[in-house]
Amino acid sequence: MTTPGQSARSVLACGEVRTCLLPSFQALDGRAAAQLLRLRADEHVKVSERPNLYARSPEVLTGVDCRLPTSNGAKVRAVGTVIARAALTEGRVLQSTAYFSAPAGGPDVRRPWGHYLVRPGVVEPFGKLPQQAIADGVLRGGGRGDLDLGMISEGLLAQLVRHPLLDHKAPFKSRRTHLRWAARRTPDGEEPSLDRFTLAEDGLRTVELRVPETIPAGAVAGLCEDLALHDWLLTTVVHMLENSRLGAADGPAAVLALRPAVDHLLHLWMPRAHVDRTLGHLWDVLEREPGFSRQWENLRQRIRDQLAIQAIPLLHQALSTR
Repeated sequence: MTTPGQSARSVLACGEVRTCLLPSFQALDGRAAAQLLRLRADEHVKVSERPNLYARSPEVLTGVDCRLPTSNGAKVRAVGTVIARAALTEGRVLQSTAYFSAPAGGPDVRRPWGHYLVRPGVVEPFGKLPQQAIADGVLRGGGRGDLDLGMISEGLLAQLVRHPLLDHKAPFKSRRTHLRWAARRTPDGEEPSLDRFTLAEDGLRTVELRVPETIPAGAVAGLCEDLALHDWLLTTVVHMLENSRLGAADGPAAVLALRPAVDHLLHLWMPRAHVDRTLGHLWDVLEREPGFSRQWENLRQRIRDQLAIQAIPLLHQALSTR
């Protein structure tokens, strides 16, 4: 039996991360980032300047009483609170996250709200929790009436982009991505593992993990935010290259098309910079397959080579006019 302020052992944690370019022509400095992300008056925004400028908002809670998404059609009602938070990297890339943890089972009757409020980020099922069906349901996306982490995350993102600090004059066009994750809890002492990372259509990515029960869900969410950030960077730069018509466009046009990548994105690649040290090694999985940093280095070198090639005739032209 749990005491007030405690909860039954979590066996599953799930979340969704939305990532986008901040709609501002100028990147925000640390003070402005803190102003943007101040979601609560009673808690400060955490701002770090090393190894890059990174700001994270306080956490806010959303009360839920609804069905959990399942892959097998089972109807599992749950009650509790979902945690949402936001982060801004180098004053340029904005992310919002919603996540929860769930125990193996819960009571068959609804308890007073006070019971759930002292267990932030915990969603309790009525009866036994079908762990795999819930994990698969979250990754697949729920149906009408199911808990929608994406809607909570998107709602926070929409709130932030309406902030009067922002001029809505983004320096380049980009697409949003959303990453869904599910982490099965394992006994303490077992090594965390990243079992699967998938790319789907419409900017959707999914991540499946196994994480010891002693590692907080917030730390798992931080890892997935880091994965989502770097996946967004890769996706955005790939689209820039595709749209730049390298080899077909003349020198000035190619330089103009690729300049946003050089000015705003290439310096942002810092995997694990803000990941809990107990989970940082999971990045190794993505470095082996599909090879995140290897692909990034190839993209960066291609941009530099192409800009150098395009600059040669411009330099010759300038010298010939002297």
